[in-house]
Amino acid sequence: MSRLELRQPVVNIGTAGHVDHGKTTLVEALTGTWTSRYSEELKRGITIKLGYAETTVLKCPSCPPPQAYYTSATAPPDGKCKYCGSPLEPVRKISFVDVPGHEMLMAIMLAGTALMDGVLLVVDASQPCPRPQTKEHFLALTISGVRNVIVVQNKVDVVSKERAEESYKEIREFLAGTWAENAPVIPVSALHRVNIDAVVWAIEKYIPTPRRDIDKEPLMLVARSFDVNKPGTPVKELKGGVIGGMVIQGKFEVGDEIEIRPGLKVPVRRGEVRYEPVVTEIVSLRAGDEELDVAYPGGLVGVGTKLDPSFTKGDGLMGSVVGRPGSMPPVYSQLELEYSLLERVVGFEREVRVEPLRRGEPLMLNVGTAVTIGLVTSVSGDVASLTLRAPVAAYPGSRAAISRQIEGRWRLIGYGKMAG
Repeated sequence: MSRLELRQPVVNIGTAGHVDHGKTTLVEALTGTWTSRYSEELKRGITIKLGYAETTVLKCPSCPPPQAYYTSATAPPDGKCKYCGSPLEPVRKISFVDVPGHEMLMAIMLAGTALMDGVLLVVDASQPCPRPQTKEHFLALTISGVRNVIVVQNKVDVVSKERAEESYKEIREFLAGTWAENAPVIPVSALHRVNIDAVVWAIEKYIPTPRRDIDKEPLMLVARSFDVNKPGTPVKELKGGVIGGMVIQGKFEVGDEIEIRPGLKVPVRRGEVRYEPVVTEIVSLRAGDEELDVAYPGGLVGVGTKLDPSFTKGDGLMGSVVGRPGSMPPVYSQLELEYSLLERVVGFEREVRVEPLRRGEPLMLNVGTAVTIGLVTSVSGDVASLTLRAPVAAYPGSRAAISRQIEGRWRLIGYGKMAG
């Protein structure tokens, strides 16, 4: 275990599952942080934006698993094992991306999958499995390439033993024949913190720290952006805009000059805009409460910049890519997509067949953390050309999730690869 593994999260774990199945409650049980921090989320009781939390995994050197495993939120205040009294040893720091389960917020969930090294798929034991967004989220994970999955069978405290066993069989039938058919299924009560140690053990066993290449040119996907200044702050005390996301390769240091693409939207003439890349300087790096001099690939980091905070306010730069000037991916306002469509629309209670792409129709594309609308200009075989409403910065070969508006909702209908 290196000092890096204790200063900065080295693995990013997502949540997935149907609305109100307990994803945010599970993250709180693991980290002590309630990720739905916005007034509208609290009022509606659902996650609307990507939530974030982190914790340190701790282990008792004497006890067997799963009781040997804790997090900084579940460990006793004295830092000793509650079973044998041995001092707990830190293992690594991990972070969580809590995604919305509501059908209307699928685009945000798809953006979240770009940041995941593994996932906790949460299933409510009191409801039939799979529910519509359980299926849709599982498909999103399949498309995005996330393969380290742990199924958390939540709310076992409110069902009978017979229903819990029936729920387990439903989960196994749902996963049968898929890449996740051998995934562990762990029964818990997130609300009452029951069996959380087994979830932590499973995270250590099934979601390893990925091998990262820190010698490549640095690249970061932006998931959030903020203005951290409070109303009424004197001009001389204003802080620059903050961007938050995941470093996927290389490393960033305080003092580095960085470029942000596609950049800022600039009005050209009535009804027309263009995007201009932005160059700025890193003035601070933070992982949770930890100030960093260097940010490596792994969990989410906050990057303080010299940008005007109005540029970063309200997630204004979400979906951008950050790197070193001169080594950035190209920006596309038009692209060709080698695509595959699903047989049926996922997310409905009833079955709906996916129709072929049509020239002139709008599609929603998710590329990395970017979300944009593309107008289909031509279709030839399994290749579609699209004109984008907002450009994306990505390398050729990047994956894209494709959604179509069906009955007033964006529904996942396929996936593709950006042609070179």
